[in-house]
Amino acid sequence: MSERPLSDSAALPGAFAEIADDFHALSGKDRLQLLLDFSNDLPALPARYADHPELLEPVPECQSPIFLITEVQGTGREATARLFFSAPPEAPTTRGFASILAEALDGRTVGEVLDTPESVTGALGLAEVVSPLRLNGMAGMLARIKRQLAEKSAS
Repeated sequence: MSERPLSDSAALPGAFAEIADDFHALSGKDRLQLLLDFSNDLPALPARYADHPELLEPVPECQSPIFLITEVQGTGREATARLFFSAPPEAPTTRGFASILAEALDGRTVGEVLDTPESVTGALGLAEVVSPLRLNGMAGMLARIKRQLAEKSAS
């Protein structure tokens, strides 16, 4: 996977690097529009979760109601990670964050997701257009994804 340096001790995974490049190529107002565009691209929940929302984990770090669940196809760090999110259309910032995480991490190996540094959420260049509290919500989503995958891939 290609990487983009974040700092001396961490690297930005390839999918995040591409998304970050897209955001950094834009001005503040256009970055916000790109985030809103991402919100329109959040995949719908599969019926097995849409019909059973109680299976999804809430993300209380987000200001808007968002829920997520992961699946692991295979075993160990080489297993494939699948990510699913539920976020209301009236919460476009939160939906945009979920969509970015889905685009960057869904279908990657569990190891790649677990090795994703928490700092990726700050590397997108969104701090000037969304509040730190909202960025904390994206960090909360990533932490919950990583915890779920670690638990599910250990068995």
